[in-house]
Amino acid sequence: MDIGTIGGLILGFAAMIVAFVMEGGSPSGLVQVTAGMIVLGGTFAATLVSTPLPVFMRLPRLVLAAARPQALDLQATIALLVQLADKARREGLLSLEEEARRIEDRFLQRGVMLVVDGVDPEVVRDILEADLASMEARHKMGHGLLEAMGGFSPTMGIIGTVMGLVSVLGHLDDPDGLGHKIAVAFIATLYGVAFANLVYLPLANKLKAQTALEIQSREMMIEGILAVQAGENPRVVREKLETFLAPSERGSEAAPQARGTAVAGASARAQA
Repeated sequence: MDIGTIGGLILGFAAMIVAFVMEGGSPSGLVQVTAGMIVLGGTFAATLVSTPLPVFMRLPRLVLAAARPQALDLQATIALLVQLADKARREGLLSLEEEARRIEDRFLQRGVMLVVDGVDPEVVRDILEADLASMEARHKMGHGLLEAMGGFSPTMGIIGTVMGLVSVLGHLDDPDGLGHKIAVAFIATLYGVAFANLVYLPLANKLKAQTALEIQSREMMIEGILAVQAGENPRVVREKLETFLAPSERGSEAAPQARGTAVAGASARAQA
């Protein structure tokens, strides 16, 4: 599990509870079943109405994807592509078929197999870029699902608070209990805002960041595959692909000696 995601969620809710207790409140005062029913139930219902069912059913997988460390190693991918470029120059493109079968990343494997099959470079680029665009569109629907929940949740919290205040106004004959009832009514707003800003929107942003990294990885793969097909010098291939890395990560000739199994299958991410 990704420590940053899990730790951030725990820290956020813990900070709220501790601050509430320091102000003289009791943790049990934050537990309101009816408020939770209105906020969580209303948020899920509104999201279900506004989102296609197949996308909504991916919600558990999206949460798991955000909580799972991203298995992308750009340096290992570069090392593998440089190795393929060297083998292709020495033995020809057909010699890459056996290497391709050992690549775990389906996107990279597909690209190498297209090259082995002698597909025109422009067609190879078109196919891989279409695959990349399709992946980006799928992931965007996942981000949109969580962002929609982040938008509905505060509104549902307000609805819960209004319902609570309506109940309070119906019992004005009990002035001694008004303060407690009003406090309970505002718990719904707290739930709505807290879940939106500590859960739904942060998870959506985490998935966006993961998608951006995966897009960067696949764009690098496309350039590497086409460079291998063009028969470019392995050193030139490395220099070209290292432009996708941060300056501090470039120039590492001692990058891991990747075989096909060294490249993690990014397409196997739960949100894909």
